[in-house]
Amino acid sequence: MTTELTVLTLAALLQVVQYILMSVPANLELGRGKTLGPRDPDRLGKPLIEQVSPRTGRLFRALNNHFEGLILFTIACVVTTLSDQSTALTQICAWTYLAARILYVPAYAFAWVPWRSYIWAVGFLATTTMLVAALF
Repeated sequence: MTTELTVLTLAALLQVVQYILMSVPANLELGRGKTLGPRDPDRLGKPLIEQVSPRTGRLFRALNNHFEGLILFTIACVVTTLSDQSTALTQICAWTYLAARILYVPAYAFAWVPWRSYIWAVGFLATTTMLVAALF
């Protein structure tokens, strides 16, 4: 397995960890009646993310943000691997993406302003660099 695919697998496991970090406090805050139910809008009154504490809401948004980032990172890893263009640069970029995503979770959860945005930008730049490198 290429380094990029290994890091992609670790990034997917990070997604699992993020899901747990968000869902445990959300379930404790909302109760089983809401989290186990069908979540019909007329029954809930407002979206669940608006009914949790600010920190749990931030964890929910960080989880969603990683889903978005993981799409591009997956494409970058697959293109790099399938085109047999894994290099030291793409490997460093992959590890940089993962490190940024790991740091992003506490940065978002604890509202590290403006660091959260800078950390996000590092991960995005690493992914973009991998995509561009695959073209050359």
